[in-house]
Amino acid sequence: MILLDTWLSNPAIQKALLPALWETLIMVGISSLATVIIGLPLGVVLFVTQKGGMSENRPVNVILSSVIVNITRSIPYAILMLALIPVTRVLVGTSLGPIAASVSLAIGAIPFFARLVESALREVHPGKLDAAHAMGSTKLQSVTKVLIPEAMPALVAAVTTTVVVLIGYSAMAGLIGGGGLGRLAYNYGFQRYQFDVMVITVILLVIIVQLVQWIGDRIGKAIDHR
Repeated sequence: MILLDTWLSNPAIQKALLPALWETLIMVGISSLATVIIGLPLGVVLFVTQKGGMSENRPVNVILSSVIVNITRSIPYAILMLALIPVTRVLVGTSLGPIAASVSLAIGAIPFFARLVESALREVHPGKLDAAHAMGSTKLQSVTKVLIPEAMPALVAAVTTTVVVLIGYSAMAGLIGGGGLGRLAYNYGFQRYQFDVMVITVILLVIIVQLVQWIGDRIGKAIDHR
């Protein structure tokens, strides 16, 4: 009822809500795609270069794991957003808007997703990789035809978890010019003391999260043949 009353009684909310929702979807969509494209190979490299891995390489693993992934993950996202403003301006020409916010969102989520990928790959039974090697598979074939397909249900769960995290991050990104539902909640809900607007944005974010989780669970169950 509060959603309908607020929508009908406030023309400003009627005008701002849908664009804010669209901006949130843009931020989450672009950053999720970038995170998967970069984070998946990074997670695979972390897995194969670890001690006892198919291509064990301690220097590479230490640099990627301890220096890049761990340090980036240890920085609170609010601080990371501010620190990346100059980088964002260089990459997209501005630090404002959903496209610009996608840069910090992706950079913040890539190390997180890479760790989830690494954990998912560790769930694959080593015997399957040994069997592939025994049949003459190259390391690349073992990764693309055995390792990733066998870990696919866990990888889908990792993607789902990452997208959910990005939805929460996107609300925070709105506070520094990223737009979206976070900005709407701040401008109307906080600065203008319109609590009903805050409730609307929270409900919309919850709906988006539930929808993403439902889709991820359905896909995960569909491809899990264990």
